[in-house]
Amino acid sequence: MNKIQRLVLVVVVVGLNIQLNAQKYSNEFLSIGVGARAQAMGSSVVASSSDAFSIFWNPAGLVDIENNGLQLGIMHAEWFAGIGKHDVFSFSMPMQNKNSRLGFGFVRFGIDGIPNTLSLYNDDGSINYDNIVEFSASDMAFFGGFGSKKELTNGYLNYGSSVKIVRRVIGSFANSWGFGLDFGAQYHRNNWKIGVLLKDISTTVNTWSINFTDQEKVVLLDSGNELPGIRSNEITKPSINIGLGRTFEFETFSIYPEIGFSVTSDGQRNTLISGDPFSVDAQIGLELLYKDFLFIRLGANQFQRSTDFDGTESIILKPGIGTGFLINAIELDYSFTNLVTDNALYSHIISLKINLKENKDK
Repeated sequence: MNKIQRLVLVVVVVGLNIQLNAQKYSNEFLSIGVGARAQAMGSSVVASSSDAFSIFWNPAGLVDIENNGLQLGIMHAEWFAGIGKHDVFSFSMPMQNKNSRLGFGFVRFGIDGIPNTLSLYNDDGSINYDNIVEFSASDMAFFGGFGSKKELTNGYLNYGSSVKIVRRVIGSFANSWGFGLDFGAQYHRNNWKIGVLLKDISTTVNTWSINFTDQEKVVLLDSGNELPGIRSNEITKPSINIGLGRTFEFETFSIYPEIGFSVTSDGQRNTLISGDPFSVDAQIGLELLYKDFLFIRLGANQFQRSTDFDGTESIILKPGIGTGFLINAIELDYSFTNLVTDNALYSHIISLKINLKENKDK
């Protein structure tokens, strides 16, 4: 077996070991966020999310969709200069009870077209480029849930829950299935909004199945690698997202700032408040709406402590900026941000929401 073939196998095995052993970042693709509005506002939307994308952010917000019919949500983003493809589709529909709505969603984050050179060489040692095939490494999740509303003396309370099925695939080498449960609530009073999302409250468990041929196993052992277990479990521990915002209304425009906090329970992370087992990250966002038509948004999240070569400490963050247009039943949103704080490759995120109103004559 040649060096190129060994290299491909080593990369795959290292990736699997990272997935199975680094529990702290399990199913992290679901923390990237969906929708251009949320990306521009630094993911600070737990209290204000009220569209088809709420199935991901806070299912309680589904019930606040101002539409008696179906709402569709679509998003596309390309990270790392187009290497990583991020696609989202969601929709929400009313229930018979006017104070409740259903929501469904699908998200995929994948790297496609990865060359597999394991068959590059023929048995006689000659190179045959026609033998090269491509594979994908993709993370997918299916969501389903509901949101309901309860009127209170002062304001109203939204509550909802969602279940998710997680499917992760690394070519023909490995795949996993996982299941999780989220619960969310939003309280609105006057112009104030408070939101809470209990994420993975059931503790999401991904069960991995590893598949290597006998020939690939020989190469792994010859190159000094250990064979991954045939079956392994990857655990995503519970976390809490909290948001607080207030709308300030003026004659022709309104301003909505929101601040949020994410509390993880999987050990010490490089966040604004770092502890073990709890770490706290912050999100801040600002949305300006002009004449119910034009949105302008700013935000930041992923606050981290960074140490320079001279020992000086500083706070770095992930910024976001974006805009949106609301035209009748269509809202088109755009944001410009990056995936991580130390990555200079910024990406364009576009999302579309379409309201299909109920036919009253039916």
